[in-house]
Amino acid sequence: QARKGMIMGTVHRTGCVLCPQNCGLEVEVENNRIVKVRGDKGNVRSRGYVCRKGLNIANHQHNADRLKYPLKRVGDRFERISWDQAIDEIAAKLKEIVGEYGPKSFAYMGGGGQGCHFEAAFGVRLMRGLGSRYHYSPLTQEFSGLFWVNGRIYGRQNVHTEIDAEETDFLLVFGWNGMESHQIPQAPRQLQKIARDPNRQLVVVDPRRSETAKVADIHLPIRPGTDALLMRAMIAVILQEGWENREYMERHTSGMEAIRDLFMSFDAPRAVKTCHLDFDQVREICRQFATRRSCLRYDLGIMMNRHSAVSSYLAATLLAICGRIGVRGGNIFHGQMIPLGSHSDERDPRTWRTVATNFPAIVGCFPPAAMPEEILSDRPDRLRAVIVSGAHPLRSYPDTTAYEEAFKRLDLLVTAELAMTETAVLSHYILPARSGYESWDGTFFPLTFPGIYFQMRRPIIEPEGEPLELGEIHLRLADRLGLIPPIPESLYRAAEEGHVAFGLALMEYAGKEPAAMGAMPFILGKTLGKAKGSVHLAALWGMMQTAPKALRKNAARAGFKPGMMMGEELFQKIMDHPEGLWIGRVDPEDNLNSLRTEDGKINLEIPELRAELEGLDPEREEAALMPAPVFPFVLMAGRHFRMNANTLMRNPVWNEGKRDCTLLIHGDDAAALGIRDGQTVRVTTEAGSVEIEAEVTETAHRGHVVIPHGFGMVYEGKVHGVNVNRLTKNTNRDWLGTPMHRYVPCRIEAI
Repeated sequence: QARKGMIMGTVHRTGCVLCPQNCGLEVEVENNRIVKVRGDKGNVRSRGYVCRKGLNIANHQHNADRLKYPLKRVGDRFERISWDQAIDEIAAKLKEIVGEYGPKSFAYMGGGGQGCHFEAAFGVRLMRGLGSRYHYSPLTQEFSGLFWVNGRIYGRQNVHTEIDAEETDFLLVFGWNGMESHQIPQAPRQLQKIARDPNRQLVVVDPRRSETAKVADIHLPIRPGTDALLMRAMIAVILQEGWENREYMERHTSGMEAIRDLFMSFDAPRAVKTCHLDFDQVREICRQFATRRSCLRYDLGIMMNRHSAVSSYLAATLLAICGRIGVRGGNIFHGQMIPLGSHSDERDPRTWRTVATNFPAIVGCFPPAAMPEEILSDRPDRLRAVIVSGAHPLRSYPDTTAYEEAFKRLDLLVTAELAMTETAVLSHYILPARSGYESWDGTFFPLTFPGIYFQMRRPIIEPEGEPLELGEIHLRLADRLGLIPPIPESLYRAAEEGHVAFGLALMEYAGKEPAAMGAMPFILGKTLGKAKGSVHLAALWGMMQTAPKALRKNAARAGFKPGMMMGEELFQKIMDHPEGLWIGRVDPEDNLNSLRTEDGKINLEIPELRAELEGLDPEREEAALMPAPVFPFVLMAGRHFRMNANTLMRNPVWNEGKRDCTLLIHGDDAAALGIRDGQTVRVTTEAGSVEIEAEVTETAHRGHVVIPHGFGMVYEGKVHGVNVNRLTKNTNRDWLGTPMHRYVPCRIEAI
């Protein structure tokens, strides 16, 4: 599990916490500091792959802004207080606010971010214990359209597909720069492998010549904002030419006849022209996509763009008519240890909506773009208390100015975090959290196929000061709020004796205590967590004992013994493999069994999208895309590349000497504006203005500029880069609350 390094340190096997891929790492620790990092070749998922973000985790772990003790705002400064005082005062204020204004006055903003998901089990339970359902999450910052469409087409919002990169021979990409942003295991390796194989093809649809477009066989430099129009045209071409897979559609889809008219008479050549692409080239791509072992991957380039939900729907429809869902080489339903989010159908009257903006929950979460209005509302049941846990809305979510105004109006803002972030600075209380390398933790991101992968990271650094696991913070608040039923001393003793004794005692206790099941994460944390020194580890044990039926079937397929002791075997194997392991295997020959629709088929008709689909034509799009004179450019607010790590990397030294936060602009646009490379320019949108260095490049698209996200943090008193969310208006969003960060009208001025 850990061994002595070649020099003086101890080498630990762990994982990266800076992006959802969580690649395996070997980390050398000396004198309680990370001194060397390399990829873990023994990690069965990443196989030694690591990008420069993972190699720089020391700059995430060791930074001057790390929090060590609980802090309370007193006037315009913060004072150190004890944990008891912090928990007592926060619990009292929460009880007072919820008691006077009701449970809708409280919201939890968290969920674990890129590397630490175990706190969510405790944070969500705390929220529900207070009667609230308002969980604000990055899942609904970016993926609401996708999840909503999944719910209608596949039967559950938390049922997803991913590309079978190993088996495909034709990969079509929309709005995904996988060479830089990953999002699938070893993405650069996989993309280069496809691009270099003469029998395989990589086609990239992207306004700019991204790093992925550079390695592709074909790059389609699409007009910004027209991805949905192109997808409708591609479906029309395939149906009009008769290239669809009729046998597959008959067996596995329903609703096609109700939507066929949307495509059969559609003017595809004119639509492709509106997209500024060549029709003959697009037609040939359609033919190959329909006749080869093809798959389609898209990302935030269209999910946070115009027509987000419709784009997700059209992508699924394109795959379905070609018979590419649930088959090898296509888009497959991956294995999951724990589903990301729940299913929350907005048609169910029990599904909560936001009070002021009327957005429904998607996968059980609400869109962060709505929170400022929910706080600033004049309604008596407006949001008044917010706990921010391992999140940074002041740099991650749209409209920083609106968030600042809203947070200043809250009766209670609590931030539980690693560092003194810009969000923490506005808080009434700041609670120090342990990092992903100081606590037991893991993620449920690994979306693999056919194996199901999991890694539980263990502490490799001793924390300085008094930080706690995030789950422990929620547990202490729940305890002080009286949300945990009385626990007999016998259960504490059983936890010390061993898992078998504890399991028996826990079943007996739960049978007698009606409130036990609703507070189970807290009960496990207080008892087994005390014995193990980690509430997160106790939660993992509980998850394995109550593993869902699907995971148990998949675990048996991977060699785990079925029966009552499977949970214990899974837990022990996870403990024995710090590098991670395959804990299950889905059946690749019966992948469509993941469908949860009533008829067991892919449902292609979604009546709520009909009007938007009918309006998605060349004439209307030309009018909608006509730039306003005051904002003649389109800003892509956010760029995945190797020099940003969301807001997790505060110390800019990891990018020292690099141009890490610039405005990408095409040479023709720069020349017309009198802008030279390296010059400071002013970018203005509806939301505000920033000044930034211009980077003139032919990889940009004319009329389209790009600013990366994850910058503008104040580190040791200095601001590094610009905060692009000063430019994103929270009301520039779709009907599900997804902000259109990839299509922000703006103007550029030379300074």
